[in-house]
Formats: sequence, C-alpha cells, structure tokens
Amino acid sequence: MTQSSNQPGPHGTDDLRHRVGYAIYEVYVGRLETNGKFADFVNHAANGRGQTATYCSSTDPWHTVQDLSPRGDQTGWDIFFTSGITNGLPALITVPLIYSVPEDAAAMVAYLKKRGYPISWVEMDEEADGQYYMPEDYATLYIQFADAIHKVDPTLKLGGPVFQGINQDVSVWPDARGRKSWFGRFYDYLKARNREGDLTFASFEIYPFEACTMKWDDLYRNRELTRKTLQAFRDDGLPAAIPLMNTESNLCGSLSVFMSDIFSALWLADNVGSFFAEGGALYVHSPIEPSSIEHGCQGYAIWGNVLTDREGKIINYMAFYHAGRMINEEWVTHRTGMHHLYSVDVGIEDAAGNALVTSYAVRRPDGNWALLLINKDRDNTHPVQIVFESSGAAGHFSGTIRVVTFGSEQYVWRGADATAHADPDLPPVVSSVDASAQMVFTLPKASVTVLRGEVAGLTA
Repeated sequence: MTQSSNQPGPHGTDDLRHRVGYAIYEVYVGRLETNGKFADFVNHAANGRGQTATYCSSTDPWHTVQDLSPRGDQTGWDIFFTSGITNGLPALITVPLIYSVPEDAAAMVAYLKKRGYPISWVEMDEEADGQYYMPEDYATLYIQFADAIHKVDPTLKLGGPVFQGINQDVSVWPDARGRKSWFGRFYDYLKARNREGDLTFASFEIYPFEACTMKWDDLYRNRELTRKTLQAFRDDGLPAAIPLMNTESNLCGSLSVFMSDIFSALWLADNVGSFFAEGGALYVHSPIEPSSIEHGCQGYAIWGNVLTDREGKIINYMAFYHAGRMINEEWVTHRTGMHHLYSVDVGIEDAAGNALVTSYAVRRPDGNWALLLINKDRDNTHPVQIVFESSGAAGHFSGTIRVVTFGSEQYVWRGADATAHADPDLPPVVSSVDASAQMVFTLPKASVTVLRGEVAGLTA
C-alpha cells in the first residue's frame, strides 16, 4: 500500500479526511506450507469474541455532536493559565501529534506566546506506545512538529514520547536488525538525522500496579520498579544530561480501592522519594481534582485528593491529599532555592528481606535537614535512631526538631458500598521535640513521617 485510493467514502467529499488513507476489510496472517497452501493464523468471525484480537494505530475522526459528554469538558488554555494552578510559573504544555498536523501545534504555541503565558517545556503527544505506533513513524512526525514549533520560538524545549504507565523498557515488533526497544529505536532515528538535539527531555507515565490484583506487599517492590523504569532509558542510549520526567502517575491505570486507602499515602511518598533518588527530574501526580465515589476493583474509591457528594460538598480529604501536602510543604519547600538529596540506609527488614522502612533525605536551602520516612509495616511501629555520616564524621539532629506524621492512626478507609468514606480523617500530627544524639524516634505503623531541623557535628 504505497498510494491512497483518494476515493470519496460514505461520508461524502466535503472533508479531505474522508478520502485519505486506506480501508482494510480483512487481514490474513500466516505462512505458506510446503504444499503451497496458505495457513491462516487468524480466526475470522463476525463478533469480537470469536475474532482474533487486532490493534490499529489510528482511528477515524468519527466524533460527532452526539458523542459529547454532558459530565465535563476539557479546560482551555486561558482558564488553565489564569486559574492559579501554575502558581505564576512557566508551565509544561502538550501538543497533539499523531492525530494532528504541525501547523496546529505552531498556531497553538503562537497563541500562548501572544497571550504572554510562560512555557517551560513542550510535551509532544501522549502515549504513542499505547496507540500501537511504530517508533520510526512517531520520530518522523516529531521532527516535522519540532520544525514547525521552532519556527515560532526556536528556544522552546521539546520532549516525549510520553509512554503510558510503564515499569520497564517498552518493546515493539523487531526491526530488520532485531531491535525491539521502542525508545531505543526512536532515539536512534533522531540521531541518524542529527536531530537528537530536539529531544530535551524524555517523558513517561507511572502506573505500576494492576488495580484488581494489587496487594499491600506491592509497596515493597516500589523502588526497584522505579529504578528499572529510569535505567531503561539510559540503557537505550539516552544521555545522562537529558532529564527524565514523570508527567502523569497514580497507583494503576483504572480505579482501585487502594487509591483511597492509607496505602496510597505510603506509595506516593515512597514513589516521589525513590523517583528523585534514582535520578528522575520532574514528578507529576494525577489526578488531583475532587470527585464523587465510584466502584473500582476491590471496592469503592476515588482517584484523587478530595471526596465529594453528588452536589459537590466535601466529605473527606483523602490520604493522597495529606501525603501530598507533607511532601511539598514539610519535606521540601518551594521557591526558596536548591535542595540536595542524599542517600539513606535504614536496614529494617522482614523475614523475607523486604524493606519495611524507607527514607529519603534532603538538605534544604535554609540549611535544615529533612527526612521523609515511610513505615510500610501495617501492624508494627519501628524505632529509628538518626545518624548523619560524611567523610568519617558523624552528626545528629540537634535543638528543636519538627515532627510531622500521618498514618493509619489518622486515616482509615471504611465501607463496601457507595457510602464508603474515611473515618477517622484527621490531618497529620505535628509536634516538636528537643533532639539529641541518643534520641530514638518511633515510626507509627503504616505511616509517613517527616523529621526536620538542624544537624550538629557536620559542616555544610
């Protein structure tokens, strides 16, 4: 198929899209036997259950006014930039690619610049792998769109390919050289044309677990999943200087009761910490908007931060909400300068060798140290004694230390029907203690804790 039929279809001739491309009635895949007969591997049937599953990389623009959803709408750029959600900072924006044309992307960028909206990065399309798109085809479009966008603003930083939720390298049908890595082949295509400079960041989504089979023990393998995900890009040839960005993430790709359980707070804290500890550059958790209860795998839950009733009245602030505030306001702090991340050894394990406690340490711009500690043990508290080590010297928390804890004592998700809710639903517990070298901190069961203060015994 090297030339489109260019024939008008049943929808008429008013739209070019009606007559560009190919209409495939049936596909036969198999092999020629020694007797010359064709052995078809495809089951052909008039219904989906009998037919062998097939996947296509594009769909017709079939949407009509009858397909509009009365339950919501997409937010326009003006509302997005003026709503306050960007905090007045340059925003990462996205442009459609596979189902669009370069001129549309250029026009959108021109509009945003004319309105004075600040842009940090431009993410090129979404989930090309989930569209069953070949990496070389995506790369071809990537270059075309990059040319169009850079004619408007040559300084804009572009990136992709926005993989759908992944735990490892994305494989694709092998090419003539036997290469199966989607990203590796995409990046090789750019390099072969001296266009790798157009990829200033690599982006992807994180949805590590299966909604219907998720269990508490999945928390124990979280950091290893993060490490494998990020390392796959480097193994595929992506230079260390190009940042890795998670631009969408949650526990899983469909609704799960674990999203509303205390499990979600522990996972979010551990996932954010491990992401940066393993070399990630930007982390976005989503969705965060208020929503009403729905039935998902293993029970009733919501996706985001705030549970509301059908009239929009707030019922609960969710575990995600409290953990997110602790991460962004207690562990790190915004608009104050550079944070420095340090490795932490804990050594608290169960009989199977699972790490029951994980921790991530930052030295904040104000000189204070903050430890994010996650106790993944559902049933037991764990005592910890904090020691800071550097070049043979040892230090410890000193003076008044801020302690912020949120866990199963503050939040429990209850209910097996549409009345499910959190009870108790209390905010994190905040306290202050006078620290010393011998002090032992007790981490409550199933909890996230932030310890913050000055450290004595070490120079900056």
